[in-house]
Amino acid sequence: MIGFKDSAGKVRIAPKFSGLTSGGKFNNIIAVTESTNSKWSSYYLTKSGKRVGKEQLYVFDNTPDCESEGFIRFRDSATHKVGMFNANGDVAIPAEYNNLTPVANGLIIAQSGGTFDASRIDEHNQYPWTGGKEVLINRHNKLLINDFKYDEDLNLYSLIILKKPSNDSLRESFKAVNGEYYSFINFDREFKSWLKDSLLNNLTPGNLLKLCDDSVYNWGNSEQWEKKIKEEFIDHKFSVIRPLLLNLNNPACKYQVFTDSLNPFIFDYNSKAFEKYFDDCGAALYRKYPLKKIVITYHINGDIQQDHFDFLRTDEGYKLIAVSLRSNAINSN
Repeated sequence: MIGFKDSAGKVRIAPKFSGLTSGGKFNNIIAVTESTNSKWSSYYLTKSGKRVGKEQLYVFDNTPDCESEGFIRFRDSATHKVGMFNANGDVAIPAEYNNLTPVANGLIIAQSGGTFDASRIDEHNQYPWTGGKEVLINRHNKLLINDFKYDEDLNLYSLIILKKPSNDSLRESFKAVNGEYYSFINFDREFKSWLKDSLLNNLTPGNLLKLCDDSVYNWGNSEQWEKKIKEEFIDHKFSVIRPLLLNLNNPACKYQVFTDSLNPFIFDYNSKAFEKYFDDCGAALYRKYPLKKIVITYHINGDIQQDHFDFLRTDEGYKLIAVSLRSNAINSN
């Protein structure tokens, strides 16, 4: 059973929750599940003890929603549509949308106008709305952009509002309903520019040291992740990884860049080093701190082998945080 203590260690809620209870930390409002007289009930609980959204949890992949910037999603059990409660448990956005993203920088991507087909609900509790459109709204449910396709590479935290589209090649601009332009950095464009200008054009031990996180996780011969302080990692692995990274400049090099999220099973979300990169429920905040993964593919004697370099976007820029190399690359050192 799950209960909650305050920062002084005093029990505020005795252990009585289980099942889909989501909060690793209880800031304002959380999803809880409890059994009373052998009957299960679920609802959202505020710190004041208010219960709202009974049997209306927003669930995806067997995981209930987590508070984002003081808001949490709920799904109307009758219409299957989605709305949001605020931190006090009041309806901030009515359940009138097919789906909503969590709040990011006060912004929400909303899907509306689709057709519901209950026969297509999948194992992830993904509700099958077909058709409709995506729009950008704010936390006050105000329509900002009338046609706004969801794109995980758009950095909603980088918003600037302009009178005309931005000339910055790293940005994408969208015309708002008021005639202004909302401009966002594209993570993929940003990372590829950073990779070329900040890393590959000056691939020295000193510069790579600056561009590493404090510790680098390495998948080595022990076939497990090994945590090394960055100075030790550079000292032992620079001669191996330098030619692999420089080969990215070769047009014949076969590689791809993927957007991923920080793995909580490798990077402890309860630690001071990584807690800012996860929400209160332990899920990676990939909309703000994505992981950009470079995967280099080799075809050797009929086999496919790969090298992986993971770069985390931080408030100080992209940082090399994990490396997984082919065994022959590891053994070449």
